[in-house]
Formats: sequence, structure tokens, C-alpha cells
Amino acid sequence: MSVSTPAPPHPSVFGQTQRPNEEWLARAVPEPALEPELPIVDPHVHFWHHKSGYKYFIEEFARDASDSGHQIEATVFVECNAMYRAGGPEHLKCVGETEFAVGMAAMAASGKYTSTRAGAGIVAFADLTLGERTRETMQAHLEAANGRLRGVRQRAKWDADPIVRGPVSADRPHLLLDPALGKGLDLLTSMGLAFDASIYHPQLPDVAALARAHPDANIVVIHSGSPVGHSSYAGKEAENHAVWLAGMKELAKCPNVSVKMGGLLMCLGNFDFTQAKAPPSSELLARLWQPYIEPCIELLGAHRCMVSSNFPVDKAGVTYNTMWNMFKRITAGCSADEKKLIFGGTAKRVYRLD
Repeated sequence: MSVSTPAPPHPSVFGQTQRPNEEWLARAVPEPALEPELPIVDPHVHFWHHKSGYKYFIEEFARDASDSGHQIEATVFVECNAMYRAGGPEHLKCVGETEFAVGMAAMAASGKYTSTRAGAGIVAFADLTLGERTRETMQAHLEAANGRLRGVRQRAKWDADPIVRGPVSADRPHLLLDPALGKGLDLLTSMGLAFDASIYHPQLPDVAALARAHPDANIVVIHSGSPVGHSSYAGKEAENHAVWLAGMKELAKCPNVSVKMGGLLMCLGNFDFTQAKAPPSSELLARLWQPYIEPCIELLGAHRCMVSSNFPVDKAGVTYNTMWNMFKRITAGCSADEKKLIFGGTAKRVYRLD
């Protein structure tokens, strides 16, 4: 269950979606794509017409993918409160987003805009705590998805700091420990669907508890566990990283958990795109994000790790080309087989993509 909370009087930009500034992004120093022949499956892309007026549909994604010089084979659409139905039962309004995602996927499949199989899989929203209504929601998603439904994301992010918690959050702490959500997770598992766990790094123990209680569930921790470094967490880099690392070590003991790496821009806050004169280079971004990417691979192994762009959210501070070059710099020491898993194979397995 998600609720809207009032924004603080002087909100931090970190933790909140920002409209990308195309003029500022154009200041990025051009970089040739590293290892351009390496196939990529991007398992975390949003399509939306954001409340700020910013539109990111197939045309916009196609330009980013083409301009990047990287070989983007397919993407997974992840829910983002886009295009809900205007009417009907409350628990079924979210099915409108799946209908929208299928439309975006159909546009991609036409080949008119891109050769990427955008929206090859769909991670929808459903409130897993609603019992029979959860089942109705999932059946409606399945019917609307045209064979593309691969999972559900229900955001469980919560923090005592209202700025960190942000305008969209769970309505209470420890949502993942709610027995009603556990029943909803069992329903997803019976349908062969994954669960994208959206939390902040202090909540990693809740994910581990959920994974142990439901060992057959296919759980994906997104955004490297969303390590927080802004607001009340600012100036505590060593402490924050130690807490995050301890949580990841516990997750590594749960074989039914995978990690979607990346998506660090808004929470980690160690690159202030609102003040920088230009976007970061992939070399700089690799130095900033390596402490939260490399340990995931070391702890869980390439077969349980996948890289992701979190576009267009992270487009507020980085270009699509830079994002993939950054991941390729961090994984430079991995074997060819490990890279195949990290950049595509794990996503194909977790989200059952052909």
C-alpha cells in the first residue's frame, strides 16, 4: 500500500524524481561506447507522462538507446504510477498501466522506432495485502499484459526521516513483514512471477526475513538496496556503507534473492547534479558507485546480479551512454561469461525473457 505524504517545506532533490534537463545533459563529454558488442537487457525502465510535464515514451527511449552506441536487446518495464484507469474499482485502476506498457511494447515491436524489444517484460503494481482483491488484480494484469507480465513491485520504502521517505512511500514501517503481504507473495510465486523489493538500505533485514519465510519466492532487490546518503544520512558515509554491506551479506545467504544494481542517483546523493556544471563522466560515476556495485557481485555472484539504468529517473543526472560505460568499467575484471550474466543473462532468467 502506498500513500502520498506532504512534501517538506524545503525538500531535497535526492529521493524525488526530477525532470531531466536536456540542455544540461548535452554538456556531457562524448564517450565512445565501451564493449559495444556486449548484448544488454535493461531490466528497469519506466514509460510515463510525468506530472512535471516530462514525457518518456518509446520515441524518447529509442533516441537514448540509439545515441548510446550500446547494444540494448530488450528492456523490462517497471511500474511508476503511469496511466492508471480514471474509473472503476480502486484495486483495478493500476491495470491501466499494464495496458499502457503493452501499447509501448507494441510500438517497439513495430520496428518503426527501435530494434530493442522494449517492454519485453512488465513488472506491474499490485497491493499484495488485499487478499481476494489482490487475486482479482493479478488476474486482470495477466489478461491485460498479453503474455508480458513478469512480476510486481509494491514499494515498501519507509524511513523515519520524512525527507528520505519522500512523497511516495509505504504507509508504515516493516510492510514486508506483514503476514497479509506474505500471502500475496505466495500468490505471485504460484503464478511464476517475481517480486521487486523496493526498500532503503536500513530495511535490508526485512527483505532477508521475507526471503527466508518464503524460500520459493523469486525476490529482486532493486537499486542495489537503495543506499541512502542524503538528509539525515549525510556525512555518515562509512557508517551507511557498513550498514548496507551487513544487510547485503545477509541477503547473499538467501538463494532466492537477486539484485538489480544501479539506480543510485536519487538516494545515494554523492553526485549533486543540481549544482554540477555538466554530467559526470563514466570514470567519475564508476568511482562514486563502485562501493555499492562491486560488493553485490562479490557476495551474490554474477548469476544473481543484473545491471539496470533506472531511466528516465536517473536521466536527471547522467546520460544513457555514460550509465552503461560506468557499469562496464566497474565489471572490467569480470570474465566474459560473468559479463554475459550481469548484462543480460540474469535478467533473462529472473524475468523469464526469451
